[in-house]
Amino acid sequence: MEIKTRYNIAVNMIVAKQALPSGQILQLVQGDITAETTDAIVNAANEYLRHGAGVAGAVVRKGGAEIQRESDEWIRKHGRLSHAAPAWTSGGNLPCKYVIHAVGPVWGTGDEEAKLSAAIAGSLKVADELGLESISFPAISTGIFGFPKELAAQVILAAVRDHFTRNVSKINLIRLVIYDTATLTAFQKAWSNFPKS
Repeated sequence: MEIKTRYNIAVNMIVAKQALPSGQILQLVQGDITAETTDAIVNAANEYLRHGAGVAGAVVRKGGAEIQRESDEWIRKHGRLSHAAPAWTSGGNLPCKYVIHAVGPVWGTGDEEAKLSAAIAGSLKVADELGLESISFPAISTGIFGFPKELAAQVILAAVRDHFTRNVSKINLIRLVIYDTATLTAFQKAWSNFPKS
């Protein structure tokens, strides 16, 4: 039976959850990241913040042209993005307050695991700088960028744990929001091997 909100929109479903040793709640969720009500969602962006396809395209389609305008302004002021230094914009028409735009690596370009880890750490750093309490991530780089799904899940889980081991943070909820079944299956496999304490 599908769960509905009062707005008659399907609710994103929690598949697994655990408390990190540092106290934050980490959730694996199947659903649409653009429906997330966390303080911020992370957009899988390119270094020029041209939001055309994949997660980025969905963010702008549902969030409105304001997100692309703010992204263009960010690039004018700061230049192109690196893996470790994401940008942020408002959430536009999305239910989140902010969109953090992180650049994941293209598989085959070298040092991909370190680059993906840097994108996760950079996103969490931005969230901390904004004073946020909750954040949702997509499966960065696992779509057209070709990063192997299970390996990406391992890197993302490790980067999240490492951030909270090393940093004091107001963030208390981290959600990994996976849209498609194949990616969810890969993330569930990595999750089952992820240390619980």
